[in-house]
Amino acid sequence: MFDLGATEMLVVGVVALIVVGPKDLPVMFRKVGQFVGKAKGMAREFSSAMNDAADQSGMREVSSGINKSLKAASNPLGTAMDGVKDATTALKDVDPDSETAKLAAKRAEDVKRIQAGTARAAAERKAREAQEALEKASALEAELKDSPEPQKKADT
Repeated sequence: MFDLGATEMLVVGVVALIVVGPKDLPVMFRKVGQFVGKAKGMAREFSSAMNDAADQSGMREVSSGINKSLKAASNPLGTAMDGVKDATTALKDVDPDSETAKLAAKRAEDVKRIQAGTARAAAERKAREAQEALEKASALEAELKDSPEPQKKADT
């Protein structure tokens, strides 16, 4: 309504603190809150009265048609996308015995086979890499065992 940001509200609060004083500030904010609450209640009551009058006169159906027309005029891409969504939902209801449904089932099965093969290949690659790492670690350990240890100097 007033389009006040956090910094503007902070400035208003500081000015109110200086002008009104810290003692009377909570009372003032309570009164302002009560006033805003009453104003919102009156606006809500007015809006519901107008909606009731529109329902009684039959203007609601006319206004919903006008709203749809205005929406289509202001956002033609969104309206076109709504039409596409409606068309695609009709395409999802396919007869299971049709060729399209059989092809979709075959493709789904192929996707599962590809995913399983990829997962198996990844697991085999990880196992092979782990085996190579173990072999390299064993070779390094064997190399360490074969090399002579440096002699420690005796502390005297």
